[in-house]
Parts: sequence; structure tokens; C-alpha cells
Amino acid sequence: MMGPHWNPMATEIAIVLHGRGMVRVICHSTANESECKNMRFKVKEGDVFAVPRFHPMAQISFNNDSFVFMGFSTSTKRNHPQFLTGKSSILQILDRGILAVSFNVTNTTMDQLLNAQEEALILDCTSCAEIEENKMKEEFEKEKQEEEARKREEEEEREREEEEARKREEEERREQEEAERERQEEEEKQRREEEEEEARKREAEEEREREEEEARKREEEERREQEEAERERQEEEEKQRREEEEEEARKREEAERERQEEEEKQRREEARKREEEERKRVEEERREQEEAERERQEEEEKQRREEEQQQEEARRREEKKKRQEKRRQREETPRREHEEARRQEEERQKRRWKEEERAKERERREGEEEQPEEQEVEARKEDQERKGDEGKGRRALRNPWKL
Repeated sequence: MMGPHWNPMATEIAIVLHGRGMVRVICHSTANESECKNMRFKVKEGDVFAVPRFHPMAQISFNNDSFVFMGFSTSTKRNHPQFLTGKSSILQILDRGILAVSFNVTNTTMDQLLNAQEEALILDCTSCAEIEENKMKEEFEKEKQEEEARKREEEEEREREEEEARKREEEERREQEEAERERQEEEEKQRREEEEEEARKREAEEEREREEEEARKREEEERREQEEAERERQEEEEKQRREEEEEEARKREEAERERQEEEEKQRREEARKREEEERKRVEEERREQEEAERERQEEEEKQRREEEQQQEEARRREEKKKRQEKRRQREETPRREHEEARRQEEERQKRRWKEEERAKERERREGEEEQPEEQEVEARKEDQERKGDEGKGRRALRNPWKL
């Protein structure tokens, strides 16, 4: 189990890379039940889970299984997780006396509590994941039962409301029928009154239409006179407008011609300035390139001289190293020959012991079966090799220090 801890600076986002496990998350002390709820959930390879800051959490693996995940922080600042248990616990830096009073225990009990865990980050917790999984299943089953009970209560409440609504609708329907009868009687009365009123209105309307027809004729005559006067006025205004537009167009053409001449003059002046600036810039770039080329050649000549000096020094070191190596080889040659002679003597001694053991074994098995011809040939070859090695060893031992 990764020790219970919380992040004070950022939210932690983790990806499960291998295995499976349980994650336990606790709400912080300032959160109310409507905003936050303690959680335990199971994750497997490929799952992603996030834990907000200030929420204590613990990641637990199952027995005989691994739980590998990678965590990321949502803050670019350094985020130091605060552990609640173990050698890295935040409680370790607090005063023991204050902790003892806070937990209402003795100082000895508090020391035993803080020193009980020897590990810092990864703690031993056998079957903790299985226990958390069982609790999760129990909570899920309990929530499921509560949800079913809530649904049954809502269904009963809905049925009661439907029955009450049905009764209200029946009562309203009767009231509406009564109101409808009264409304129809009232409408019939109003209809008769409206018919009488409509007859009176039609008479007044006919009188009003006759008066409006006379007024319309008078207005039509006045409108024709006004249109004639308006047409004369518009013709006069149109004539004045055309004259003003012609004068304005002539002024605009004159101003446009002057503006174009001024712009052409400015363009020629700007082109001359740009050509002058371009010539100066090219000359300056040429001088800079020549200066850079001269500096580059000087730098290359300097580097070449330094490389020649380094190569000369390396050649001298190499020659000195070769002379030392030849001297060392001349000094070590007698010692190697002596060690080689001693090693060959030891190998011959071991082969003699093996041959004696094989001879004894052959004598023991001689009465049981015939020795194959191939083994005899092999034995003769080994005897010849042994004799040859002994001769070489004796010659080496006679003069072991010969250079």
C-alpha cells in the first residue's frame, strides 16, 4: 500500500500501467456532504483516475498481485505529497506533547503510534485491498437497496398523486361543465344583445360611410393640387442639384489631379531614397563579410596550429607509452613462462590422477565385459599426449627464467 497522503498544491492524475488495485479517497475536513463524498473504487490496467488536492488518498494492491501506476500533477510548481503515516509522516515534525493532547493520549502512547511504522512510502497491508473491495461491494449493495426503496416510495407517491390528480380532474370536469352551461347561457344573452347592437352599428356605419365618401372626394381634389405644386418644386430642386453636382465633380477632378501629381512626386523621391539606402546597405554587408572572412581565416589558422601542436603532443605521449609497454612486457615474460610451466605441471598431475582412477575402473570392469577397441585407442592417445606434455614440462622447468 502506498501510505495515506494528500497533495497540497495540485490535483493528482494517475494512469494504471500494470495490474489492479483499490483506491481510497477521503473528503477534506471543510467539505460538506453535499459537495464531497468519501469514495473507494477499483482500477485496472489502462484506467485513469484523478484525486483533487487536499483529499487524503491511499493506493492498495491485491494479495499476490502487482499494482503499477504513473501519477501526474496539474501544477508546474513543485508539489510535495504530505504523508499521514510512516517515517515521512507530517506528524513527525509536530510537537509530540501537542499531538498527545490533541489525540487525548499519553506521550508514550503517541511515541509508540508514530514509531510503529518503519517504512516511509510503501507500507505492508495484507488483504487490505480485498477488505476495501468487500466494503465497496457492500456499499454498492446498500446503495442499490436504498435506490430500490427510494424508487418504490417514489412509485407509491406517484400513484397517490395520480389518484389525487384524477379526483381533482373529475371535480374540475364537473365544475367546467357547470361553468360551460352558464357560459353558454351568458353567450346566448350576449349574442342577442350583440345582434341588436350590430344593427344599430350598421346604421351608424352607413351614415359614416356616406360622410367619408364626401370627405374623400374633397381630399382627392386637394391632393391633386398638392401633387402639382410638389412636382413643380421637385423639378426646380432637380435642376439646382444637377448644377451643384456638375460643379462638385469639376472640383473633385481638379483635386484628384493635384493629388496624383503630388503622389507621383513623393513616389519618385521615395524610390530615390530606397535606392540610396540599398546601395549603402550592400556596401556595409560587403565590408562586414570581408571582415568576417578575414576573422574566420585567422581563427582557422590558429585552430590548425593548435591541432598540429596537439597531434605532436599526442604522438610523443604514444611513443612514450609504447616504450613503457615494451619495458613492462620484457619484465613480465619470465614470470609468465614460470606460471605457464607450473600450470602445465598441475594439469599433468590431475591427468595422472584421472588415469589412475580410470585404470582402476577398467580393472574392476575387466571381468564383466570386454573393453571396446575404440576405448583402447583413446587410452593410447591420452598416454601419448601425457608423455608429450611431461616432456615439455620437464624442458620448461629446467630453465624457467630464460628470457
